[in-house]
Amino acid sequence: DQVLSAVDRAQAQLLVPGDALWPQGVEDLMAPPIALIVKGNPEVLTLQSLAIVGTRNPTNYGVRIAGDFAAGFVDREWGIVSGGAYGIDSSAHRGALIAEGVTIAVIASGIDVNYPAGNTRLFAEICETGAIITEVMPGHPALPARFLTRNRLIAAISGATLVIEAAFRSGSLRTARDAAELLRPVMAIPGPINSPTSEGCHRLIGERAAELVTSVADAVEFVGANR
Repeated sequence: DQVLSAVDRAQAQLLVPGDALWPQGVEDLMAPPIALIVKGNPEVLTLQSLAIVGTRNPTNYGVRIAGDFAAGFVDREWGIVSGGAYGIDSSAHRGALIAEGVTIAVIASGIDVNYPAGNTRLFAEICETGAIITEVMPGHPALPARFLTRNRLIAAISGATLVIEAAFRSGSLRTARDAAELLRPVMAIPGPINSPTSEGCHRLIGERAAELVTSVADAVEFVGANR
């Protein structure tokens, strides 16, 4: 009762397996969530969607590419999924919103905790047409371990994952590997060969763990071939 009251106060709702709007992709996980808390429009969880993930400290190149790819997939009526963090995540969410599309933020804290606080306004804009989701109970902060478990949800909810600017040891690489384990298409954007922020992308490409893409058309073609 306390949890449900907290969910109601946050103007959110609780989804459980079997609900009509439960995202079926999460059932492919080894450890699927027992419930999800959703704020905004839960119907967007049934859309075909692309995850865009990357560094919290992007270059101008990364910011632009994230926005361009988000807009390109929105134009094809896909939703954009990311983690609500600073950097590439925020750029992807904003790119989708600017293109008048739908975006979903999967957060690592309770639904009533705006983390990071600087994205409070962005979260409100996301909820107008899209949704914020979490498996963390209300009131709980974002702890380091929760970001790793959050990443698997991003991969599972999405039909494909695109990595833009990730360092050699980036959490975004975990999302990419989660997606690959689920047999979802994984793509990566190359950067300058001497750029630390692109080392992770180059690593994925070099290990054949991600397809190199350089345009929205490339990505659409690759995802289509993997359906």
